[in-house]
Amino acid sequence: MRKQTFLTFRLGPALALVSLILIAGAALLIFLTLLGGAIDKNPTDQFYFLEADTEGLGDADPVTRWTFWSHCSAMDGRNTCPGVRPAYPFDPRRNFNTDDIFGGNKYYLETRFMFAFVLIGLFFAVCALFLGVVALISRIGSFLGSATCSLALFFQTLTAALMTAAYVQGRNAFRAVDRRAVLGRYNFGFMWAAVACLFLATIMLCVGGVTGKKDKGYSSRNTGGRKFFGRKKSTKSNRDRGSFIDPERQRRMEKEDDD
Repeated sequence: MRKQTFLTFRLGPALALVSLILIAGAALLIFLTLLGGAIDKNPTDQFYFLEADTEGLGDADPVTRWTFWSHCSAMDGRNTCPGVRPAYPFDPRRNFNTDDIFGGNKYYLETRFMFAFVLIGLFFAVCALFLGVVALISRIGSFLGSATCSLALFFQTLTAALMTAAYVQGRNAFRAVDRRAVLGRYNFGFMWAAVACLFLATIMLCVGGVTGKKDKGYSSRNTGGRKFFGRKKSTKSNRDRGSFIDPERQRRMEKEDDD
């Protein structure tokens, strides 16, 4: 029984620890995706959402890559981004000042909102990371961490969905006019992997909180005669008290019989 209680006590913190690793991994992947296009250093100069043949389109370079910050030229397989600005939209018609290619508000709005959502998701992921530390010692931390992580998951899923919709349609549109276009495997892999990590972390934190409530693993209160580590209350004091009470009762009963 003691061995089973010990294992139960360790389940909640173990799930919280795994969740911490998953949340930290998700935050790192989101952060790396954000750095792509902002810093022309290895390895972030290989991160992009879409690469396409844009030769002859307005003022475009022969090969163009889109990131969160700019459309960049590609040299030797690496990004070269001369100027960057946040929430840079994917809209080839606007990007290259030409009507010879597709574009429109659909692509523009999808990628603009994508940048806002990824920042909100990253914020909640960092908050969930701190609450995950509290979850190591408290059921309340597990539930709060799960709620915060679910918010991060929501916004990160929106970001990944908008990314997929905009850039997959953009790739297909380039290919429809016989231009080479490929998706950035790193950015797509990072964004969807972050969704998976946050999903698993949310489930684990919730399960850890529920398990701790059921098995009294986190609680420091004495419930059902058990202490924090599952050991029963000592009854030695009651037995000792009884050793003094019983003789007195016996003497009173003998006195009543004599009377």
